[in-house]
Amino acid sequence: MIPSLTPTVPLNEDERVITSFTGDRMTYWREMAWAAVVAMLGGMAVLWMMDNPFVWTGAVGGLFAIAIRAFYLASDELKVRWDLTNDRLLGPGGRIAPLHTITAVRSFLSAVQVVTSDGNKHLIKFQADKDAVIRAIDRARAVN
Repeated sequence: MIPSLTPTVPLNEDERVITSFTGDRMTYWREMAWAAVVAMLGGMAVLWMMDNPFVWTGAVGGLFAIAIRAFYLASDELKVRWDLTNDRLLGPGGRIAPLHTITAVRSFLSAVQVVTSDGNKHLIKFQADKDAVIRAIDRARAVN
């Protein structure tokens, strides 16, 4: 079974969606470009440590690996949606974080990490303005 990329949990009585968060296309491609740079440097470093005379092939391999992954996953990653309601944060694949259980909301690269009191960690990835996402969640938590 393929999990849904959007929240599928029905809203409770008197619950309403305040806002939704989806991945930003430019932010996604910028993250993939940085991942490619890291993979290229890593591949070259490994080949250099192995005394391989063709160190440049590490860059080609790293770029190719990340490019294939990025193009393959782009359509799904950019369809992922999180809904912030007046009572819960609802995510893809049935993820639910009641606002009163959220203990931390912080940024991580272009993502927002949400940590709950039961130890669950959720990533709202590829956000163009992660600070606005954090403020929205914190505002909803304060009201709740």
